[in-house]
Amino acid sequence: PGIVASVAVGSVALSLIGSIGAALTLGIKRSGALLSLLTLPLSLPVLIFGARATQLAISGGPLLAPLELLAALAVLGVTLAPLAAAAAVRISLE
Repeated sequence: PGIVASVAVGSVALSLIGSIGAALTLGIKRSGALLSLLTLPLSLPVLIFGARATQLAISGGPLLAPLELLAALAVLGVTLAPLAAAAAVRISLE
């Protein structure tokens, strides 16, 4: 159950980070490299906490702390990603 929870919460956070990056690079030719440069630093905390939660789930340790941090990142993304993506699309269309 711990691995499933970390994958579920982490994938939500990574998807929201990707949507912000895609909205920021909307309309830019050859935006793949820029998208990678924008999203990689934002994705690293999610990957670190997800890896730690998975490691603790496998070893049987207490995995509440990394899961709480992953959930906090996902909640932060759920609240801010739509606003940031909408603002980026609005700016891109002007």
